[in-house]
Amino acid sequence: MSAVAGQGQGQGETSPPAIELVGIDKRFGPVHANRDINLRVEKGTIHGIVGENGAGKSTLMSILYGFYQADSGMIRVAGREVNIRSSDDAIDAGIGMVHQHFMLVEPFTVLENVMLGVEGGALLTRGIAKVRGELKRLEREYALEVDPDAVVGELPVGLQQRVEILKALYRGAETLILDEPTGVLTPAEADHLFRILAQLKAQGKTVILITHKLREIMAITDAVSVMRRGEIVSTVATRETTPEQLAEAMVGRRVLLRVNKAPAHPGRELLSVENLTFRDSQGVTRLSDVSFGIRAGEIVGIAGVAGNGQSELLEVIAGIRAPSSGRIAVAGQETAGTGRALLPAELRGCGLAHVPEDRHRMGLVTAFEENENAILGYHRDPAYGGGPFLSRNAVRDDARKRIEQYDIRPPNCRLKTANFSGGNQQKIVLAREMERDPQVLLVGQPTRGVDIGAIEFIHRQLIAMRDAGKAILVVSVELDEVRALSDRILVMFDGRIVGERMPDADEQEIGLLMAGMDSKAAA
Repeated sequence: MSAVAGQGQGQGETSPPAIELVGIDKRFGPVHANRDINLRVEKGTIHGIVGENGAGKSTLMSILYGFYQADSGMIRVAGREVNIRSSDDAIDAGIGMVHQHFMLVEPFTVLENVMLGVEGGALLTRGIAKVRGELKRLEREYALEVDPDAVVGELPVGLQQRVEILKALYRGAETLILDEPTGVLTPAEADHLFRILAQLKAQGKTVILITHKLREIMAITDAVSVMRRGEIVSTVATRETTPEQLAEAMVGRRVLLRVNKAPAHPGRELLSVENLTFRDSQGVTRLSDVSFGIRAGEIVGIAGVAGNGQSELLEVIAGIRAPSSGRIAVAGQETAGTGRALLPAELRGCGLAHVPEDRHRMGLVTAFEENENAILGYHRDPAYGGGPFLSRNAVRDDARKRIEQYDIRPPNCRLKTANFSGGNQQKIVLAREMERDPQVLLVGQPTRGVDIGAIEFIHRQLIAMRDAGKAILVVSVELDEVRALSDRILVMFDGRIVGERMPDADEQEIGLLMAGMDSKAAA
């Protein structure tokens, strides 16, 4: 491991680091999650941590924040050894954490969320006044403007994230850990977050940034540590490395960071969506007059901030929900109309396959073996045996072929699916759906929670399907992914298609459409 020292503004070489981890080791049964880790994070810097799924990043940060305790090793904060046994200990040591999934009480106001747990006694009046005054100072000092009386559940995700940062700063955080902070942000919101982080750094705060987005690492960090198989294999000054070098260190081999694809040659229309409207059980309109088509041999991407109707769109097309009005056709056959829809099993017979956004909730039964998940929805295929009983040998032989073809690790079709990493679970779902040779493929969040090596593989498979003449609809919160894969991009906001752009369109222009802020938002 190469050392990086003295990067904080005004820091002398002998200044103690903000955080120092020495010999941190942690096992979960046979899994060696962290192996003798030494990490030094300088005060007043932004330090990135990257690595594949299962590399040990989250375990290491959970140890630093008190969720887990190391089996051995030492933690020093500002040169002083500390014993962190809980998140309260971490907060007392000046460490705050903004989780990927926010820890907020949505019906509470911003002020109530910030003071929750540090009310200052049974009489709240004095505590409320103190919090209100401190919030004004923090908002002014760190450009974290947010209405303290706003209900958190009614705020956009970018502002909810600011509330999490305010909570940590109010509790005295000198070091702030952010876990995948831009996963649900528009480009404009991500840029504003980076300005906030730069302001925190300028005020002497220290930031530890966990992200899989190498572009963000290069843009905002001073130093970056790469983890692989529970170890830190490299720590370098960001200015002295490249995304390609970081990716190779993460995976242990050279990785292609861009999507190589030839121009599309679209054929006939295979998916048609006309005037689609959907209202949920509460009568709330989730989709409003959505129309588009996808032709054979093209990928159409849906860009948008999570919660703007993308999930409902996928589920209506996939037959999980019936449209309130409108029409859907697959390869010329009508599959859904006002108040009715073919069932998912019937749609599979029409040549439509669906990789759901949430693989745990809708794509897998994690208590099942890999080979059992590999045939979910296709278990009546005659290839798996006739009559009421499956041929276990046929099922497992087929699963082994898919495991080899999709490089699913470990290569054990009898292993419970819960024991595979997120990236390999995603490959199990993709293999099941893509290898049925569908005419239309719906893919929700194709690389959510997937490491960089598996991302490269999944993207190659999708491009190969496009080149084989399939129509593919991709929904992703990752704008870079949508732009890299798509031949056309549709932007959704508030349940509507608000614009269509080509992949080389300006990122900020697409970002404005995603935020519903472009007056020229015409489809």
